Amino acid sequence: MNHATRRPRAWRPWPQTLSGRLALILVAGMLAAQMLTGTIWYDMRYGTAMEMPTRLAAAHLADAVLILDDAPATQRQALAHSLTRAQFVLSLPDVVDRADLAVPGLAPASSPTTHADQGVVDLFGTVLQQHAGPRPWKMLQLGLDDQHANAESSWWTLLRDEFPHGRFRVLVTLKDGSWLQADIEEGQAGMSTAPHSAAFDYFMRIYALRIFAVVLIAWMAVRLAMKPLQVMAEAAEKLGGNIRSAPLATDGPLEVSTAAQAFNAMQRRIIDNIAERTRFLAAVSHDLRSPITRMKLRTEMLPDERGKEKFRKDLDEMDALISATLNVVQDIDVQERPQLIDLDSLLESLRTDQAEVGGEVTLSGHAAPLQGYPRSLRRCLQNLVENAVRYGQRARVQLQDDADQVCIRVDDDGPGIPEALLERVQEPFYRLERSRNAGTGGFGLGLSIAATVVQAHRGVMKLVNRPGGGLRVEILIPR
Repeated sequence: MNHATRRPRAWRPWPQTLSGRLALILVAGMLAAQMLTGTIWYDMRYGTAMEMPTRLAAAHLADAVLILDDAPATQRQALAHSLTRAQFVLSLPDVVDRADLAVPGLAPASSPTTHADQGVVDLFGTVLQQHAGPRPWKMLQLGLDDQHANAESSWWTLLRDEFPHGRFRVLVTLKDGSWLQADIEEGQAGMSTAPHSAAFDYFMRIYALRIFAVVLIAWMAVRLAMKPLQVMAEAAEKLGGNIRSAPLATDGPLEVSTAAQAFNAMQRRIIDNIAERTRFLAAVSHDLRSPITRMKLRTEMLPDERGKEKFRKDLDEMDALISATLNVVQDIDVQERPQLIDLDSLLESLRTDQAEVGGEVTLSGHAAPLQGYPRSLRRCLQNLVENAVRYGQRARVQLQDDADQVCIRVDDDGPGIPEALLERVQEPFYRLERSRNAGTGGFGLGLSIAATVVQAHRGVMKLVNRPGGGLRVEILIPR
C-alpha cells in the first residue's frame, strides 16, 4: 500500500508506538516511586520540625503532672489555673472515656493518621513517661501550625514557614486516677533549613530534576532497546520493494539475534522460491520454441497464401513474446559477478549506439566507477534511453556523484505518464496504450527490467512527470 494513501490516525492519549508505550510505562512507574520518595522526605522533615516542640511539650506536661500529683484534690483546680499560660492551658475534665485509657503506659493515638504523626506520638509518650512515670494517656489532637498559630496544611507549613509550631491536645491521668487535659503550643528557634531552600530542594531536586533525569533515562533506554526492532521494521519495508536487500546483522541480544536470523532465513527462502519459479518459467518458454518452430515449418507447407501469412504473423508474435519472456527471466536472475563499472564510458557507448540509428542523446555530469553488474546495468540504462528516445524524441542523461550514492536521471520530452500509473508501469507486460504509441512494438518490459536491475544493485528507481512536460526516470544506487 502506498504510504501517501494512508489515513492519518486520530489522536489518542495512549501512544500508538511500542517505544512510546514502553517509555510511558517506565516514566509512570518511576514517577510513582518518586512520589513514595516524596512521602519519605515529608516524614523526615515533619519529624525534624516536630521533634523539639514535642520534647518540650512533653517535658512541660510531665512537670505539671508531677506537681498536680502531690497537690490535694481540693487545690488542683486552682493550681492547674496557676500553671496555665497562653500556650500551655491545663484543665481538669469531669468525664473521660476510660476505655481508651485502660492500659497503663499505652499511647493509643486516635488523631494521627500518618507514619510521621505516629512517630511524634511515640516520642511524646516516651518523654512524658520518662519524666512522670508510666501512666495512661491519650493524644487527642496533633498538628503543625505556622508561626502565627494558623492551622494550615502541614505540607505548606513545612515548605514556607521558618518557625513552625507543634500543637498538642493531650489527656493524661494523675496519681489518684483523675484526669488532666493539656492544650499545648510549642515552637522552636527555627528550622535547620530555610523554608525557601526547603521548597526549592523539594520541588527542584526531588521532583523537577529527578523527573527530567527519569524521562531522559527512560527515553535513552527505550531508544536503545527499540533500535533493533526499528532496524528490523525498516528491513521489512525494504524487502517489500527489493527482495535482494542486504540481510540483517545477527549481533546484539539473543532475542534480536534470533529474530534477525529468522528474518534472513525467510528472505533466503523467498529468493529461492522466486528463483525456482523463474527457472520454471524459463524452461517452459524455452521448450515452447520447439513446437513453434515445427508450426512454422508446417505453415510453409500450407497451400493457402492468405492463411499462411496469418499463421506466420501469429507465430512470429508468439516467438517474440517468448523471447521477451526469456529476456525478462535472464535480467531478473542476476548471476554476474560484481565489478567496477565506468558509468561515463557505459553511457557514452549508449549515446553512440543511439546516434548510429538517429537517436538524440545528450550526456552531462561525471561519476567515479561504481561497483555493480555491468551487463545488467547496461541493459537497464539502454531500456531507459531507448524509451526516452522512442516516446519523447530525445533523451537527456545526467550523472550526479555523491560520497554515498550515484544518481542517474533520464529525461525526455514525451507526453509523460498519468500520476496514478507511475507505479504500475513498472510491472511486467504492462503498456500504456493511450499515452504511449501502441504501434512502436514491445511488450511493456523495459521499465520492469530496469526496476529489477536497480533493485539488484540495492537501489531505487523513481518515475516523475517533469513540470515542463515529459518524464523523468531517476535511479539512486548506493555505493
